[in-house]
Amino acid sequence: MNQTNTSTASGKEQGLNLVDMLVFFLSKWKWFLLSVLLFGSLAWLKYARSSLVYFRQATVIIKDPSSKPYTAGGLNRYDNFVNKVNVANELLQFRSKKLMREVVSRVHADISYQIQDGLRRNELFTRSPIAVRFIDATPERSVAFTIIPKNEKEVLLSPLTGNDTDKVLTVAMNDTVAIGDLHIVVTPTHFYKGAWLGKSILVQKRPLDAVTAYYQAALGIRQEESEASILTLSLKDNSPVRAEDVLNMLITVYNEEAIRDKNQVAVNTAEFINERLIIIGQELGDVETDLESFKRDNKMVDIATSANMFISESQKYNTDALELETQLQLARYIKDYLTDARKETDLIPANTGISDMNIESQISQYNAIKLKRDKLINESSDSNPVVEELNNALHAMKQSIIRTVDNMIVGINMKRNDAQSREKLAQSRVASIPTKERQMLSIERQQKIKESLYMFLLNRREENALSQAMVDNNARVIDSADGSDAPISPKRNRILLLGVLLGLAVPGVACLLILFLDTRVHSRKDMEGCISIPFLGEIPEDKEQTKRKVVQEKLPMTVSELDDDVVSEAFRILRTNMDFMSRKDHPTQVITFTSLNEGAGKTFISRNLAMSLVRAKKRVILLDLDIRKGTLSRLFKLKKTGMTNFLADNSIRVDDVIQRGEQFDIIASGTVAPNPAELLMDERLDELVNELRSRYDYIIADSVPVGIIADATITNRIADLTVFVARAGKLDRRQLPDIEQLYQEKKLKNMAIVLNGADFRHRYGYRYYGYYGNYNYGANKKKK
Repeated sequence: MNQTNTSTASGKEQGLNLVDMLVFFLSKWKWFLLSVLLFGSLAWLKYARSSLVYFRQATVIIKDPSSKPYTAGGLNRYDNFVNKVNVANELLQFRSKKLMREVVSRVHADISYQIQDGLRRNELFTRSPIAVRFIDATPERSVAFTIIPKNEKEVLLSPLTGNDTDKVLTVAMNDTVAIGDLHIVVTPTHFYKGAWLGKSILVQKRPLDAVTAYYQAALGIRQEESEASILTLSLKDNSPVRAEDVLNMLITVYNEEAIRDKNQVAVNTAEFINERLIIIGQELGDVETDLESFKRDNKMVDIATSANMFISESQKYNTDALELETQLQLARYIKDYLTDARKETDLIPANTGISDMNIESQISQYNAIKLKRDKLINESSDSNPVVEELNNALHAMKQSIIRTVDNMIVGINMKRNDAQSREKLAQSRVASIPTKERQMLSIERQQKIKESLYMFLLNRREENALSQAMVDNNARVIDSADGSDAPISPKRNRILLLGVLLGLAVPGVACLLILFLDTRVHSRKDMEGCISIPFLGEIPEDKEQTKRKVVQEKLPMTVSELDDDVVSEAFRILRTNMDFMSRKDHPTQVITFTSLNEGAGKTFISRNLAMSLVRAKKRVILLDLDIRKGTLSRLFKLKKTGMTNFLADNSIRVDDVIQRGEQFDIIASGTVAPNPAELLMDERLDELVNELRSRYDYIIADSVPVGIIADATITNRIADLTVFVARAGKLDRRQLPDIEQLYQEKKLKNMAIVLNGADFRHRYGYRYYGYYGNYNYGANKKKK
């Protein structure tokens, strides 16, 4: 059985080729046309409803942080290496949700203004005649409504969400109106003109995060070259103006964030300086208040002329003591700096204001040698002999500087003590100056110290503000957002072409499924390679005759009715092929028709074959051996007396059951018998056939399907030729092995096969009868 199925499949594979498939597709041109029209219409509808999409792009260059104007020439290359820009990080920063959320919020991209244009809606954005301000709407609030300009001062508002969807409000311009729990203000723009009156504008407030996610997905960033820091930002949007605004604002927000990051140290420094200024300002105010209170309480007046000299001397020593005190503080600061282990490798501050030029010279020399040593270390290593020698020299110089500073501190202390002692001596001489005068001098000294610190911090604050203002943008715009005014989507031709291709593909796939899943026999080609039974011919399906219902409604066709149609020619071929199967010693006289299933067309073929034989001037009689149903008898409306009566009653003669016709004779099936199989086994059937052999040239027996009941096998003993009728479109190819088995086992005598109802015009490209007009078939009918 598996072998048979394999042969069937191989027969199908060999029988179907590309030309057959193309012709089959052409036969279904109406379905292809209908599908193309349907999908083409859907494609056009898709194009007409799709929103227009515009493309905008901008080009920026990411500045290299190493490109600073104030960089030491010797250290420039190391700075370039450390501070080289990372374009990948900047690209990811452009894509960040934080930046895009800020951009959407600034340009109000979450508020949409749309107007109906045909089947699609077009985005107005900033070109809308009205602007809506949402007063108390949260960023994640979603609301939609339509606004129809009524006149110069009023608009009609119809909510699309909430419980008041059927309510129409008349809203005055610049007035606050409530939509549910939301308050909005409608204001006109400079586009508000008379042309907009009566037109419906759809206003939508979408969630900020949803719009941010949309623009994040729509944003495209491309690095022009792998080694370059030039980025091309692109965006697709329904509004070209909005796309430009979003791109330009994205660059602006990015630069603001970059400047904010760069100024973070300066901001912290400014905060520290401001805090110290507040504290020192309070202390300075307190000192000045104390001085004022002291003078007011002690009612201080000018010292007498006689004490001016002593006071001047005292002030001179006081000034010297202050200067020495300052020098002492600077010297101690230098010593603390030199002895601090954390600053062992740092340069020593120079030009600090120390009066000893020898120390300043040593510090300058030390810093120069240290810079030289650092440069050698960068270019070689710590183990370089020159570096080690410089290290020893630096250590010795540092110790020398420390000793010099110690000596200076000792000298300053001595000078300061001397100045203080001289000050006390001078003050003791001012007998007439109250003791309170010294307290006032102490207060003034504190005032000067606080004032100097305050001025110092003010200068630092200005310097920090200046450096903060000099910070440059991180990205420089090469080409601002721009693009074509023509939309890039939807592509009309592409969508329509896709619809047409889809319209061709759907019926094409359906036809392929029909071809490859259809297991029915439609033509002789489907049977080749599957059976070895002699093939007598194919009877085509005459659709015109079927429409006229000639087969079902008329009695046997006349000779003239068989002259000019395709079916009569097929029966001539069948008649000729039957002659080839006749043997000289035993000519074919009794022809039995059977099939595998009901409705194969046995009665139709037997009747028309009889007409074809009559036309060949043969004596023909039809036997209705289907004694169970009597299809042939019902078709010709024969008398009840027939085959069963003859087989059951020995008194009935042959002439009693023969019914004469205009072209051929017929023996009806007779009365329905309770034992049809037993009657057909009777010898009177053989006697009847033998009698008919002597009277007629051909005896055509219309029998029952084989395999369903035993009648066909029983009556097959009388046959000279058994014609097996296969109905195209009803017989399954999987049943062909069963028919082949009947032939191989010789269950039916001299078996041959006929294919009935073949459709030559629409199956695998066979159009034999389509060319009959070339041989003048049907010409007589036209002449008539």
